[in-house]
Amino acid sequence: MLSKKMQDTINEQIKNELYSAYLYLSMSAHFASQNLPGFATWLRVQAEEEQGHALRFYDHVLERGGTVELKAIDQPPVKWPSYLAAFKEVLAHEQKVTSLINGLYKLALEENDYASQVMLQWFITEQVEEEKNATEIIANLEMIEARGTAVLMLDHQLGKREKE
Repeated sequence: MLSKKMQDTINEQIKNELYSAYLYLSMSAHFASQNLPGFATWLRVQAEEEQGHALRFYDHVLERGGTVELKAIDQPPVKWPSYLAAFKEVLAHEQKVTSLINGLYKLALEENDYASQVMLQWFITEQVEEEKNATEIIANLEMIEARGTAVLMLDHQLGKREKE
């Protein structure tokens, strides 16, 4: 059984994961309106992954006899001044999520909640990948900006991302 504190913290994380999905879906719409379907596809797949993350937490709460309490999700931005600015926001957001996951893990340790520790290990590994992906895209965009070319080529590459 989950403690009340762990349950409440995971319910907050469900909201945060759904906000992530909302943010990336908004970014996807922004890039689709800019006629960059590859960027839009990459971000839409990312949004779907975040929904899956929320459901992992949701299922964990229910499997441990807890109560899921869905909270209101803030409205994300709808425009970004550049490709680079959008992906820098992706990285900053993923770093924030990493911090939240680490906080959850710390709480699980303090409460000797071994089942939550095991579940959170998956998220810790996932966050390393999320930050790595965003960092690589930013590096590519910075190279593109320095040379002023290849945005459409990167857009095509991002469009090849498949659902996992």
